[in-house]
Amino acid sequence: MKYVVIVGDGMADRPVAELGGKTPLEYAHTPNMDRLASTGILGSVRTVPEDMHPGSDVANLSILGYSPADYYSGRAPLEAASIGVELGERDVAFRCNLVTLKFSADRTSAIMEDYSSGHIPTQEAAELIREINRHLGSDSISFYPGVSYRHLMVWRGGSADVECVPPHDILGKDIADYLPVGNGDDLLKKIMKDSVAVLEAHPVNQSRIKDGKNPGNCVWFWGQGGKPRMPKFRDKYGVSGALVSAVDLTKGLGIYAGFEILQVPGITGYLDTNYRGKTDATINALQDVDFVYLHVEAPDEAGHSGKCGDKIQAIEDFDRFVVGGIMEGMKRFPEYRILLLPDHATPLEIRTHSSEPVPFVIFDSRQKRENAVFAYDEKITERDGIRIFDEGYQLMDYFIKGENA
Repeated sequence: MKYVVIVGDGMADRPVAELGGKTPLEYAHTPNMDRLASTGILGSVRTVPEDMHPGSDVANLSILGYSPADYYSGRAPLEAASIGVELGERDVAFRCNLVTLKFSADRTSAIMEDYSSGHIPTQEAAELIREINRHLGSDSISFYPGVSYRHLMVWRGGSADVECVPPHDILGKDIADYLPVGNGDDLLKKIMKDSVAVLEAHPVNQSRIKDGKNPGNCVWFWGQGGKPRMPKFRDKYGVSGALVSAVDLTKGLGIYAGFEILQVPGITGYLDTNYRGKTDATINALQDVDFVYLHVEAPDEAGHSGKCGDKIQAIEDFDRFVVGGIMEGMKRFPEYRILLLPDHATPLEIRTHSSEPVPFVIFDSRQKRENAVFAYDEKITERDGIRIFDEGYQLMDYFIKGENA
């Protein structure tokens, strides 16, 4: 038996007035997802516990079959694993975004204008993070470049007991009410403040401003935590696995789960990502492993941007190139299962994550169903007779083990 999980990050949404009250997922042309919905097991899953923040880290951990209450330790440690940074027992990793702040005329206040610095290219961002490390790094503080705007800071012997707010949650808001609060906040706020002068003087940002692009003019800390401890996926389920994603946190989860991380050129986490490359890598990997986790970030990024057209495009590209490609490629295997779902909703109206249950479909090549529904969308969660998982991590047990879970 071969298994594929296809995750459209943030794909679920809420009704949008300009779409006639439909969600982007309802509005988009998605024949492949609709075909899975018409022949698969339909259900609703709460991927994020009600008492936890609806982050992609928590949601994807849950989808992989790990209880967040038992195994979640923060987002940044996962990203550290992805870029090869080994954490010590007393180290605390922080996600470090390059963000765009818009300052008042007298520079006494600022709003969060862009959490991604205009989706700054990785090469430009790496120059900025290296400059930050030269000026603001120390024996206890180190900065590491990641992908695009997503980077890492490690505080050796530092504190995780501090409240930090994700920058994509405060778009358009004054940052004064959202700075770090708690043990160690003085150091974090000082670095963030000092980063502005370093970054604004850098030629990369001066060139971006000249070209009308958003500069990465401040570092923003969040998602902190220590080294996680979780069992290997193979030990839990008896199957070997691989993972493909453009996002460091998802790759970090795969590393801790013991997966092979598939390397695909040209994957960006946005609309220009190499969808076909991800699909081909998944099918090829299944020659050697039993399970592949295929994660696509683009719908989530479009949700954060608040751009309805981009989200529809991301969903339609996901359906055409990823879901359609997987459905075709899996035909070479005699028996297989496909699990399709978002990790969470990223509604356009709030431009951040929300924690309502999301729809899933499980397609089993041995047991094709004939459902009355022919559309894959959020309304599946309201149907009678569906599978419901209030504890998201239990879905993987059912996907792998079926009725015996």
